[in-house]
Amino acid sequence: MKLLIILMGLLNGLFMLADGIYVTLKGKYIGPEKPGPWAGIFQKMNIDVFKMGWVFILYGLLWLIWVIGIWQNKDWAFYWGIAICVLTLWYLPVGTIISIIILAILYFKEQKILGD
Repeated sequence: MKLLIILMGLLNGLFMLADGIYVTLKGKYIGPEKPGPWAGIFQKMNIDVFKMGWVFILYGLLWLIWVIGIWQNKDWAFYWGIAICVLTLWYLPVGTIISIIILAILYFKEQKILGD
């Protein structure tokens, strides 16, 4: 399970970091011209989603720090994981799905339902 959440955390973190750098430099996100469903949340608040590169860079770095912490069995990694997952739930659809899966794994690990 640890390897699974590390791989999902890496996937989320590296993609968000790359997408943040890309939109900062190119003015568009990686992939289709129109950002994913998450953009609608911010557009309703009149936030220009193409100026949010710094948010994605920050989130990507936070995910990567968490991956390092979980890899090294740091005490703070459990709570950091919960926090970063909750803070990423808005990132529909992929970030939301990854966050929910990691939250479930962390919960069941904490409840001692899952083994190492």
